[in-house]
Formats: sequence, C-alpha cells, structure tokens
Amino acid sequence: MSEPVAESLAGRLSAVDLGRPDHAVELVRVILEGARAVRASDVHLNPGPERLEILYRVDGVLHVAGELPAAVAAAVVARLKVLAGLLTYRTEEPQEGRLPGGPDQPEARLSTMPTLHGERAVIRRFAEPARLRRLEELGLGAELLAECRGLLARRSGLVVVAGPAGSGKTTTLYAMLRELAAGPERRSLVSLEDPIEVAVAGVSQTQVRPGSGLDLASAIRAVLRQDPEVIAVGEMRDPATAEAAFQAALTGHLVLTTFHAGSAADVVGRCLDLGVEPYILRSTLVGVLAQRLVRRLCRCAQEVTSAEERLGLAVRRAWRALGCEQCAGTGYRGLMLLAELMRPGEGELARSILRRVEVGEIEARAVAAGMVTRRQRGLEAVEAGWTSPAEFLRAFGGIVPIAASGQ
Repeated sequence: MSEPVAESLAGRLSAVDLGRPDHAVELVRVILEGARAVRASDVHLNPGPERLEILYRVDGVLHVAGELPAAVAAAVVARLKVLAGLLTYRTEEPQEGRLPGGPDQPEARLSTMPTLHGERAVIRRFAEPARLRRLEELGLGAELLAECRGLLARRSGLVVVAGPAGSGKTTTLYAMLRELAAGPERRSLVSLEDPIEVAVAGVSQTQVRPGSGLDLASAIRAVLRQDPEVIAVGEMRDPATAEAAFQAALTGHLVLTTFHAGSAADVVGRCLDLGVEPYILRSTLVGVLAQRLVRRLCRCAQEVTSAEERLGLAVRRAWRALGCEQCAGTGYRGLMLLAELMRPGEGELARSILRRVEVGEIEARAVAAGMVTRRQRGLEAVEAGWTSPAEFLRAFGGIVPIAASGQ
C-alpha cells in the first residue's frame, strides 16, 4: 500500500480513544471504511506478540495498511464475530459467518482461525451492487464472449470456470447466471452455493451446509426433482460432487460450476483424478473457461526503452508501473481478465482424453485446434500496454529481477 494511504489509515486508527468502552466498534468501522476506500477485496487481521497487523488485498496483491496494539486485538475480532453472529467465547476453533452490508458497505464473509498469538480474522468483501457484472463486462473479448454465450444456449452438458484462488471464477459464474436470467426465454435456474455471495434475480439459490446432511453432492441429487434446466454448482471439489454434477449433465441439464485448476487442460486431468471416466468426460464436458486476473497499468505507466526491462518476455514493446495519486502509488488500477476456452469433446482432443494422455499433450491438442492460451493473451496485454512484464511474471510464475520488483 502506498505511504499516503497507510498514513491515512494509521491516522484514523490513532484518533480512536482506546480507553472508551466502544473503542472496538469504532476501530472495526474505520478498518472497513478504509478497505472500501481503496477497493480492497479482502482484509487480513494478523495477530502478533506486540501488534495486530492490518493488510488489504487490492487488485489481487496484499499491502500492509496499518497496525494496532496487541492489547486490542481480541476486542476487534470479537466485535467482528458479533456482527457476523458468531460465538465470541469460542476462540480455539475456526468459525465462519456473514457480515451484513449497509448503505456504505457491501456484505462480507468473516473467517476466524486460532493462532499462537490469538485469533486471526480474514474478511472477504463481496461485490458492491453497483459493481455486479454482466457477461459482456468481464473483458472476455468479442470472440470468447460469443463462444461463452453459445455454451450457455446449450440444453445439456457441463461448463467449467477454472482458475486458481482469487482468479474471479465466482464473478464469472454469477455473470453467466445473470446472462441466463436476462435472456428472452424463461428457464428454470437454480444454484447450490457455499456460501451465497450475491443474490441473483431469477435464480433460485440454495446455500449448502457441509456436515449438516445438505452437502453439494446430496443437494445436486435433491434439486433434480425440482425440474431444473440449469444448475450452477458453487465448486466441484470432491469425487462425490463431481459424480453428481456429471450425472446431472448427462441427464439433460446444463450444469455450470467452478474448479480450482491452473489451466483448461488441468481440469481434464483433475476430473480424471476424481474418478470421472474418460468416455463420460468426453461426452459431457462441453466447455472449460480457464482464467486468471492481472493488474491493469495505471495511466501513469512509462514505456520501457531496453530489452532488459522487458524481463525476458517475447514482446516488442512494454510499459512499467510508476505510481501516482490516482493509483494510490501502486502503479496499477483495476484488474483485467486473461482467459482461454477449451472444448474437450471435439476432434483429436476428444480422442486424446479417451486415451488418458498427459495434461501437456491435451493442451497441445487444444492449441492445435485453435485455443489461444491465457499466457499468450497475457503477452499480448503486455505488448499493448495494459499490464507490465513484472505483473505478467507475478501472475504466471517467474523470477522478477530485484531492480524490477517495484514495478
């Protein structure tokens, strides 16, 4: 986080009278307002022996935003637990709850975890209503947008949105549901989520509760008796859920789901690892949209003049981040989506799946069939000046030279 922002939060925190009985209420308010001001997606409260460290995740990157004395850490976390309806006296076990929204704050999810120096709390802020996105607003590009709409027009099959944590999978899944709900034809849309992050008009949403008898696998089987046409499954994370999702897709339903995987080809390998038979995979998995988010350069970016500053990337031009008041000194403002779309059930690619070939060969077959990889789109974004070489390496893996670490 830039010094002006950190200094601003530090000043507001230091202005709170810690001797007042309601000091924790005021501290939580200041922390949440600070997160909203810098568009933070997550807030981390990390307890230590002497202080409570406050970090904001902005555009996918964690920044130290401030700190508080360790003596007030327990009260701050307890206040958050009260807001989320959690048990304040249970400090030795993880808890998870929902923070209600208000006129100036979106709803959020609170997760607490016991540590050596007290409870750690992480707040995931949901999207504000004004920032909820439609499919055409994700930045997919005309070609990918048309292909995604073609997948959503199908009557059966499984569509997977894949990527690592924090890659925007849930945002894309919700955008797909809004696309279907706003379509000219009324379809029976249901979703099974853990948790429900955003209410979507026109979709019947159910929150599953693992351990209570209503997990994702059992919820999929139950909802099939509700005459659904489209079923959105929050995440396909275990063999039971995978089996239920593929069976639903086989029996005449369009199933949308998210999956933790590094690439579109990885989804195929992971599904095989979960016990999905190759012939079912080939005939049911109709599309995999694998995505990753990178930070978008602010207008203050400066074009680099040497090949060395391009950090070894195969690009002809590149820009580096500088930092200004508009981007809070980070050099970046906002995120952009890099995505690849694979259709596993077509041509030589389908035959490769039946043969259980390695993931690398599956990706090669997909590229031969016309798939543009996320990495290639990332290089194009660097050359166009939308993001920097350092950000590309951060997102896709690679060693950033020390001289470029601030880019």
